[in-house]
Amino acid sequence: MSSTAADVVRLLTVKGETLAVAESLTGGMVAAALTAVPGASKAFRGSVTAYATELKRELLGVDGELLAARGAVDPQVAAQMAAGVRTALGADWGIATTGVAGPDPQDGQAVGTVFVAVAGPSGAGQGCADGGKVEALRLNGDRAEIRMESVRSVLALLLRELASEQTGNERAQDTERNGGF
Repeated sequence: MSSTAADVVRLLTVKGETLAVAESLTGGMVAAALTAVPGASKAFRGSVTAYATELKRELLGVDGELLAARGAVDPQVAAQMAAGVRTALGADWGIATTGVAGPDPQDGQAVGTVFVAVAGPSGAGQGCADGGKVEALRLNGDRAEIRMESVRSVLALLLRELASEQTGNERAQDTERNGGF
């Protein structure tokens, strides 16, 4: 079990908020990391593994023209996946992964090109007015290493957004209850 995943579940539970996950290159690994945490059902709503490009449009509401013009490995696609899964699964927060794990380039993007995104409640986070944020990653390693680092990175991004949203009082109460942050 990832300590980052455990911290995400703990913070979501303390805040009474929920999470949904949209995955492409990680193929369910983010959901697996979250559900390995005891008590995850208090915060985790579910996930959509939209590996095929058309599923990103059909299930997550990613703009078809964007997909046609830029392909599935794109920061706007990642942002729309996160927002789409949040809506589709009725969660407070949505996170998404899309990228190229290899062995071959995809959509004109090199192996190791990954975008991770978070979409949260309006006004949350530092990224966009709608509570969304995207990070571009350039990862090295083999397919398994790129996928694992993508999982770690999307959970770390969400954890930073959740932690930055807490007020000082909430953080103090959480720290007292859980033995530190």
